[in-house]
Amino acid sequence: MAHPIQITLKKPDRVLEVAFDDDQVYRLSFEYLRTHSPSAEVRGHGGGPMQLVLGKETVGVTRIEPVGQYAIRLVFDDGHDSGLFTWKYLYELGLTHPQKWGEYQQRVQAAAQAAQQ
Repeated sequence: MAHPIQITLKKPDRVLEVAFDDDQVYRLSFEYLRTHSPSAEVRGHGGGPMQLVLGKETVGVTRIEPVGQYAIRLVFDDGHDSGLFTWKYLYELGLTHPQKWGEYQQRVQAAAQAAQQ
């Protein structure tokens, strides 16, 4: 499993840049991280379906807190701070970004269309 060698919070760009020891570097937007948080609020309680988190286009990250040698906690400016982003999950978010982001955008569009009906 790859481990991060550098994590850089780029507040003006609203991006978390994560460089891994296998030479992969992922630029993950704050909105993407917030809407894909590993927290129960987003993942669903008790293994339920992933919740659709809306309105996070301008969300910020105020700080990063290390959690042992395996994860970080991102503190978002909307008060959300309960998800632990493990190294494995951060790597997965980077690796599958196009797919996960595309699926999220489709769900947002579907919700918008349903709200108009």
